[in-house]
Amino acid sequence: MNKMKLFAGVIVMTLMLFAAPLLAADRATVTWYGQSAFKVVTPSGKVLLVDPWIKNPVNKNGDKDLESLTKVDLIFITHGHGDHIGDAVQIAKQSGAKLVATFDLQKALVAYKGYPEKQAERDTAGSFGGILRLLDSEVLVKFIPAVHGDSMDTDKGPVYAGRAGGFLISVKGGPSIYHTGDTDLFGDMAQLKGKVDMMLVCIGDKFTMGPVDAAKAVDLVKPMMVVPMHFGTFPALTGTAEQFRAELKKFRLDPLMREMKVGETLTW
Repeated sequence: MNKMKLFAGVIVMTLMLFAAPLLAADRATVTWYGQSAFKVVTPSGKVLLVDPWIKNPVNKNGDKDLESLTKVDLIFITHGHGDHIGDAVQIAKQSGAKLVATFDLQKALVAYKGYPEKQAERDTAGSFGGILRLLDSEVLVKFIPAVHGDSMDTDKGPVYAGRAGGFLISVKGGPSIYHTGDTDLFGDMAQLKGKVDMMLVCIGDKFTMGPVDAAKAVDLVKPMMVVPMHFGTFPALTGTAEQFRAELKKFRLDPLMREMKVGETLTW
């Protein structure tokens, strides 16, 4: 039965990837900019960014991509490290995007990084538990814990910036996306089983899970598709997509993996 479910999931995923572009006007899309930075466009055209470090070392079009982000509705930030805050403040100023983050991280980003205060209000703040209903309930957000550091670097030294986490972002008419943020493997990931269409999972093996534990995380969550992220940006991030696929194969989950190229867009 499990093999049949896996096969059915692969068939559905394949149809979405190759047939859906014909209907892209009313489909969700997901773009990877490298590291942990993603753009999600909802079927109605709302633009969401997660951990928007657009000008990262592996994005050769970083300057152009950053300049183009003038229409953004929401910016999600998983935690206060620089490679996840990235270009959020500039994008917020040029687009008016609201900040989706924990209450403590919102305050720290306003106080220490200059995120526009009027775009970081309680209606888009959350914590671990409960669901945010945003953009007239077109986007539902659940904050997911992560096992990682909680600090933010500032010109006054490191400060507390709220608990690190991830997001389960459910798009009306589109996918439910679990962005793990930076994390180690933890057993409660299993609580997301059956709730995730696309899992964006860190595999770098430095500061986060490597390919071995990332594959175990996928086995716990059982998404319809898994996209590796947070690898290859620096030499220290030694985990590779090839290693990750090999580990997934041990669980017979390798058909679920979709390795994205920097700048690539998937249509859901």
